[in-house]
Amino acid sequence: MGTGGFITIIAQPLWGMISDRTRTIRKVLLLLLLCSAVTGYFLYTSGSYILLVLFAMLLYFFLMPIDPLTESLNFRIAEANGISYGSIRTYGALGYGVMALLTGYVLNSFGAHGLGLLFAGSCIAGFVISWRMPDAPVSGKPVTLGSLKLFLKNRETLLFLLLIFICSVPARMNDTFLGVHILALGGSSALVGQSFFLAAISEIVVFALSFRWLRQGKELIIITFAGFFYFVRFFLSAWISDPHLLAYLQVLQVLTFPVFYSAAIQYLYSIVPEEWRATGQTVLALLFFGVSGILASYAGGALYGTFGGKVFFLSVSAMSLIGTLFGFVLYYKNVRTS
Repeated sequence: MGTGGFITIIAQPLWGMISDRTRTIRKVLLLLLLCSAVTGYFLYTSGSYILLVLFAMLLYFFLMPIDPLTESLNFRIAEANGISYGSIRTYGALGYGVMALLTGYVLNSFGAHGLGLLFAGSCIAGFVISWRMPDAPVSGKPVTLGSLKLFLKNRETLLFLLLIFICSVPARMNDTFLGVHILALGGSSALVGQSFFLAAISEIVVFALSFRWLRQGKELIIITFAGFFYFVRFFLSAWISDPHLLAYLQVLQVLTFPVFYSAAIQYLYSIVPEEWRATGQTVLALLFFGVSGILASYAGGALYGTFGGKVFFLSVSAMSLIGTLFGFVLYYKNVRTS
């Protein structure tokens, strides 16, 4: 899983730049969905470790860029039609929740081969829907590398991306090892699926009502707020020994990921050049799911394997507290300079 993060570092910005250069998101998504369906199916049906690694790396290359491109599509369509981004993103949370629940039961009943069919089927469904869907509105400004360089060199941008990275590492550690810890506490694969289902379903209300609580100019303090509740969630996880109680605790997702990610996207789109939005979105996803995923997988695996779940979650909560404090500092500096 950690090695796949290195593939993500290359794949996400590459496909984001292809999308911006070709001025289309839909056509790039169609290609990625089709390739993901094929590689994902063979991943879950492969019978040797070498083939498993090969198809996993290919899947990371085609699958991981889909998320940031879809988010860019969501934001552009919402902006063009005068509706909230969260009202569209709500259905992403619903889809994730349903599939998380279904995956646990399919794995228990049919094994990995059943997951291959489920994965390929969901990709093909996405492909068919995307085929009939209109493309996102494109910027009238020409795509230039100069504007991208100015954006990436901006001090405000770099501090924001650093904040995202600090907060995303503990979040990704939890996402990667929560299932492992539930199983270690005596829970089942179905319970793992249920825990991710509870987390995803709790996001729906937050995304749906984002037009009420997400205010322009308040993004940094909102991200900091989410970082604090990440700290609370992980700190409580360290002391729980009942796998069912740990699964129920995932409802605290309502105050963490949807709040954090919605505010981060809105802030990003306020500072990134309009013509480089898909690329900017992939940079955000690269930090949240790519670079942080590498550190979360390797360091988190070593931490969990050496010291166990309690020390693991206490360490993760400490990282979230550091991110919260850094967010307060950035917000305070912005208030003083504005």
